[in-house]
Amino acid sequence: MGCASCSTGGCTPGGCKSNGSCLTDGGCSKLEVYDWLSDMDLPTNFKPFNIVEIKFKGSRKEFYRNVDNIYFEAGELVAVETATGGYDIGHVSLTGELVRMQMKKRRTNEEKIELKVYRKASPSDVEKWKLAKETESATMHKARTIAIELGLAMKLSDVDYQGDKSKATFYYTAEGRVDFRELIKRLADSFKVRIEMRQIGMRQEASRLGGIGSCGRELCCSTWLTDFKTVSTAAARYQNLSLNTLKLAGQCGKLKCCLNFELDSYMDALKHIPDNADRLKTVRGDARLQKTDIFKKIMWYVYPGEENTWIPLEIKRVKEIQELNKKGEKPDDLKDLAQQVAETKLVSKVFDYENVVGQDSLTRLDEKARKKKKSKQKTKNRNVAEAATNTTTKPLVKPKTNTDPKPAISNNTTQKKRSNNRNKNRNKPPQTPSV
Repeated sequence: MGCASCSTGGCTPGGCKSNGSCLTDGGCSKLEVYDWLSDMDLPTNFKPFNIVEIKFKGSRKEFYRNVDNIYFEAGELVAVETATGGYDIGHVSLTGELVRMQMKKRRTNEEKIELKVYRKASPSDVEKWKLAKETESATMHKARTIAIELGLAMKLSDVDYQGDKSKATFYYTAEGRVDFRELIKRLADSFKVRIEMRQIGMRQEASRLGGIGSCGRELCCSTWLTDFKTVSTAAARYQNLSLNTLKLAGQCGKLKCCLNFELDSYMDALKHIPDNADRLKTVRGDARLQKTDIFKKIMWYVYPGEENTWIPLEIKRVKEIQELNKKGEKPDDLKDLAQQVAETKLVSKVFDYENVVGQDSLTRLDEKARKKKKSKQKTKNRNVAEAATNTTTKPLVKPKTNTDPKPAISNNTTQKKRSNNRNKNRNKPPQTPSV
């Protein structure tokens, strides 16, 4: 189900990244839940669960008591009670028995829930709430200016107004402790509301702001990820990734959460890899481990002085050599076994498709440009060489000038012209002299 209040602007900017168009799968709600019990009738004499789950900006969810047993549907705007006074506006995200299961998952005690739902949001409530949301961006920029003037080592990342615009919560990140008492005074004087400062981590900041990751998709923390587990460099080592902080860090500056996604698969595959297999003793010398392909179960070894020649060995054979070394025995050479492994792999390899047009290569356009440049250079060199050979081999031709004498006319041509003139004179009639 998509967010039912995109037209009211409720999901922007915390959830909806398309400004209410909801073109992505799943609508604009980050923590969207499908109520698979909504079409089922309750048994007779069964009281419906009177607690509902309400979602606010920034994927914040809270539980509230439905004291008046008002019928709510998912996505509706409701006015709820707040702990500091006043009321807030949020969307109904879940109702019914699934709320009980959600509370059990979050380990929330039903008896401790004291806040209640007032009513469905009226048009005046929605209009006031929308005006409050429209002023959040200007409020945040002005608050940043005040923080810079006070010289505070903090970064204001987001601001969230309460539905009745009586309170503003500022979210910030900082490396250490910050004394923002003067900041709160100046913010209260500027905006005439109650101020609450809440410190969040780098991952929570990226979750609230959103963005595009290096994979080309929206950040996981801003679309579906809610539990921020610790990520260590050991996850990259287990997956044979380069320990480059620029490649392993995400938008938040911390290690990417996706390093943990495939870690379990790598840990299962590493169970078959033998331990303490960095060196294998042979008659020829000690071979050192250079690389391990976890999923293909192949390990590459190198003899000292032959770093350019890698010897692939299957894991089964490596374990056998380890057992021989424990007994004090050494195999002759690893190259013979490596050739057998390479041959069997080539024979058993099956190509799923044929790369006809070269569209798999990421550098295919660079290769075309390089070839075009080389062909241009070749033609240029050929033209220069041809010009040089012409100047050295061909004889110089003397240019024609106006001082050169005209070519002489042969006697035959002059005689023909004289005979033609005589014939013309004979044919002409005699002319009478004029008086």
